[in-house]
Amino acid sequence: MGCDLTLGRLEPCKDKVGGIEEVSFINYEDAPFATFTNSVVAGTEDNIASVSGTPNCYTYEIRGVGSFTQNILSDRATGTTAFEQVLEITLKKLTAATHKELKMLVWGNPKVIIKDYNGNYFIAGLEHGMDVTGGTIVTGAAMNELSGYTLTLTGMEKKPAPFLDNIPATVGFTVVPGT
Repeated sequence: MGCDLTLGRLEPCKDKVGGIEEVSFINYEDAPFATFTNSVVAGTEDNIASVSGTPNCYTYEIRGVGSFTQNILSDRATGTTAFEQVLEITLKKLTAATHKELKMLVWGNPKVIIKDYNGNYFIAGLEHGMDVTGGTIVTGAAMNELSGYTLTLTGMEKKPAPFLDNIPATVGFTVVPGT
């Protein structure tokens, strides 16, 4: 059977933290021009080692106000397994430029590179993209409340979001930093 386990796992050290540092959005329309190559290093065959076509990725600093969750949806009765990918982020400060970009993000279904605080890079929505499924544009009621945006992006994939072997620019993306 091709689903047999191949190794165990020891209890890891307590040297990791939660949280997202940044996200980068890749227009889904750029995907047909990109070829994602898996790693050939044993044990990391599901990682993305390189991308050709140099698609742009538009980077947003998040700095700890977001989370990325992958829900495993497996059903013995139907013989299916899927991975629901959910990204929740907060963008601080309302601006006209962000308002315009947010509209485009909501209308599209980008692939998303997520960098966590441990230096890991994941690419969510690799095959099908992610959709904005909820969020708010909020001014806040009190002076110490959020004036900004909250977004929930959801994707459904056959496999969990793969790791990138290196930083996006080294893997082959053209990184467009925020302003």
